[in-house]
Amino acid sequence: MIQAEGLTKVYQMGESEVRALDGASFTIGKGEMVSIMGPSGSGKSTLMSIIGCLDVPTSGQYSLDGVSVESLGERGLAEVRGRKIGFVFQQFNLLARTSALENVMLPLTYAGYSGREREKRAFAALERVGLGDRTHHAPNELSGGQQQRVAIARAIVNEPTILLADEPTGALDSKTGVEIMDLFQSLHRDSGQTVILVTHDAYVARHTDRIIRISDGRIVSDDINPNPIKAGTAREE
Repeated sequence: MIQAEGLTKVYQMGESEVRALDGASFTIGKGEMVSIMGPSGSGKSTLMSIIGCLDVPTSGQYSLDGVSVESLGERGLAEVRGRKIGFVFQQFNLLARTSALENVMLPLTYAGYSGREREKRAFAALERVGLGDRTHHAPNELSGGQQQRVAIARAIVNEPTILLADEPTGALDSKTGVEIMDLFQSLHRDSGQTVILVTHDAYVARHTDRIIRISDGRIVSDDINPNPIKAGTAREE
C-alpha cells in the first residue's frame, strides 16, 4: 500500500536549511494498523503530510498503491486525498454552525454524490461511530469525544483505503481518549482499512500492531507490537 524510500524534506529558513526528514524508508501493507511515534520536532508531522499527499518530499520516492506521488501535480494529489485517504486531526475542524450530519456530508459534496445519497452515507457513517442519535446536533452541543467521532465519521464516509490520524486523542481527557482508541480498533477490525496513527503518546501507539519510531527525521526503529492494548482497557497513568 505504502512504500517510502530515502525520503528527505528540507525547508529553507532564511539562509539556513532545516532537514525535517533525513532519508526515511519504510513500507506499510494493506490492512495494517501502524503508529508513527516520535517527540515534537522529530519529523513525524512532516512524514504524515507526505503520506497523506498534503506535501511532497524534497528527494526520495514515495509510492501509494503503486503510484509514484512525486509524479502527480496538485490536481492529482487532491484526487488521491479525496478518494483514498481519510484524515483525522487533533483539533476536530468541524464547521461550527453546521450539524453533525452536514459536517460528515461535506466530502461527499466535493465527490459529486446526489443529496439523497450524501445524507444516506453520512447517516451510516455517524451510526458506525455511535452517533446515530446526534445527527442534527451542532458541534457546540456535543462533547469533545463526540466531536472527534463526527470528525472520524467525516474521514470514513468516502470509504477510503487509508485512515490517517494525527494525535487523535491529544485534545481529549484520558477516559475519552480510551474510547476513541477503541473506536479506531473496531473500525480497523470491521473494515480492514489501513490505519496509521501519528503520535508522541506511547499509550496511543501501543494500540497498534506495529510501531515505527522517528527521531531527527530518521526512522530509528520499526517493531511489531507483540501485545497491543485491547479495546476497553483503561489507561494507567
